[in-house]
Amino acid sequence: MRNSNVQKIAISQLQVGMYIQDLDCGWMAHPFFRSRFMVKDEAQIQTLKEHGLAELYIDTARGLSVPDAPSKAAVVCQLQQEIKALVAATPPPVASSDLQSELPRAKKLLDEANKVVRQLMSDCRLGAQLELTPLQEVMDKLAGSILRNPTALTVLSGIKTKDDYTFFHSVSVGVLLLAFEHSRGATAEALMQVGIGGMIHDIGKMRIPPQILNKPGKLTLDEFAVMRTHVAHSGEILAGCAGISAVAMDIAMQHHERFDGTGYPFRLAGEAISPAGQAAAIIDVYDAITSDRCYHRGMPAPQALQKIFEWSNHHLHPEMVRAFVKCVGIYPVGTLVSLESGRLAVVQEHNEGDLTRPKVRAFYSCRNLCYIPPVLVNLSRPLGFGGGDRIVKSENPSKWGVDPIRFLQF
Repeated sequence: MRNSNVQKIAISQLQVGMYIQDLDCGWMAHPFFRSRFMVKDEAQIQTLKEHGLAELYIDTARGLSVPDAPSKAAVVCQLQQEIKALVAATPPPVASSDLQSELPRAKKLLDEANKVVRQLMSDCRLGAQLELTPLQEVMDKLAGSILRNPTALTVLSGIKTKDDYTFFHSVSVGVLLLAFEHSRGATAEALMQVGIGGMIHDIGKMRIPPQILNKPGKLTLDEFAVMRTHVAHSGEILAGCAGISAVAMDIAMQHHERFDGTGYPFRLAGEAISPAGQAAAIIDVYDAITSDRCYHRGMPAPQALQKIFEWSNHHLHPEMVRAFVKCVGIYPVGTLVSLESGRLAVVQEHNEGDLTRPKVRAFYSCRNLCYIPPVLVNLSRPLGFGGGDRIVKSENPSKWGVDPIRFLQF
């Protein structure tokens, strides 16, 4: 489908007879079984409004159009330009340890964190009292890894299986919150609190019936309503948990609130949402839309960052989104990209002073459809000096059947 046939419109412009091509929201933000469908009645439009949709995309080749509405191609081009301008002069995070030496340590810590969070959630499902000491102990180690090299944990936290998503997602949100708050100059104590909050932010899901929580498909309207109660359940569970901080509680209770007041459960808006809640809202969405599920294929990180940036017009704190994009970079380490030379490469390291032209490791020929001897390419350098190439676009590893993380050499 050509993006020139697709228009971006405001929800107020949606009419019966229009064909929705993209609801332009996270897959858990709406109750429809499909994201593409013909609008047949006003009730559908009202349902979308009630679920907080502000903008969406319509396919003018399959339904009505809106005069002078921007094309998707124009919107994407503008977003890409704004993001590149934002990160072009952003220095990469300062690390006291190189990535290769930190990756093995980070892998062990991440495995430990997954075991701790899995046990916490299992205890919660069985109705046992939560014991946070093991989580606090592993969080102290994770914070140390973030301080040494924030990239190592964030790269590894993106590796998930489709099974046990709730556990992996919780740990990933905790890690990303650690990295984000570190980039904003948080103290060691503050890192501990946001990390703990991230890892238990979905603890209330342990009170959601398994047939709904683990359903391999879209939820019905009634199931959708039940799923949303997990926030209230989190509040009840954590209220009786000794040692839980206000910051961690804010993360658990506010990560589904939205800047324009369309979130849940309290419909808080603007600065009524705490800074920790605002950050958690961004990271919860980012991790969800970049993760594979049995019924939902995750986006490549650059595409997800573009969506997050777009949603900052309404749903997410605009300045905090900009800070998050600068934190992870337009092409996060571990991202699969295609190069102008016809090769696939994994982003290896950011270059100081320009996050748009990283160091990459090329390992696959798109023309010959075969692996090639891996070679490091510094995209900030000219041909003959280890560079002479450029990124064409990010790629989805599942499309090519490759695992780019293998070539980070850890």
